[in-house]
Amino acid sequence: MPNQDAAVDSASKLDTATISDALDKLGIAGQCLNIKPRDHRFRLTGRAFTILYGPVGKPAGTVGEFIDDVAPGSVIAIDNGGRENATVWGDILTEIADRRGIAGTVIDGACRDTALCFELGYPIYSRSYSMRTGKDRVQLDATEITITIGDARVSPGDILRGDSDGVVVIPRRHEAEILALAEKIAKAEDAIRNAVRNGKGLAEARKQHGYHQLQSRQK
Repeated sequence: MPNQDAAVDSASKLDTATISDALDKLGIAGQCLNIKPRDHRFRLTGRAFTILYGPVGKPAGTVGEFIDDVAPGSVIAIDNGGRENATVWGDILTEIADRRGIAGTVIDGACRDTALCFELGYPIYSRSYSMRTGKDRVQLDATEITITIGDARVSPGDILRGDSDGVVVIPRRHEAEILALAEKIAKAEDAIRNAVRNGKGLAEARKQHGYHQLQSRQK
């Protein structure tokens, strides 16, 4: 089924580096630092369904069965506080998410059972991976609240875009401005490449198409 969300569709056609440049120009910290694809062929784009984990309490909470509440096409964004000693995503969740048509999972923390995401082509981006369970170590604290992924704020409904370089967040309240600027940057870079291929020097091509102005912070 074609995506009916025009902003998500637009974001899916842009790479993260171009969106990152637009975010920088607008002064928006939307780069999810140190969150990497488990396979560099993975790509994801969708609106965030957010999850927050915290240290286990007494009595211990559960890791949660939130997956049934996530709409197809969403990206599951999990804030596990950057923990690499307690995983919160494994093969059962990967299989269910893939079957439900979820667009991918982004974790500030570790995942496990990575073989299945490769087999299914289900996009997982995380800080690391390990075999160690999060059971009795962390618990689900909240869903659909503002969280942090790699030093970037992610709110429910924000667009997450992932490619081989990592993940960026496009805040919903600024998405039209960010996407318009990113598309302008992408067009300028294409024009620069074409100019160089046709014999123009790089400095001249960049000057002609306003490359440095496009990347400078907006005042």
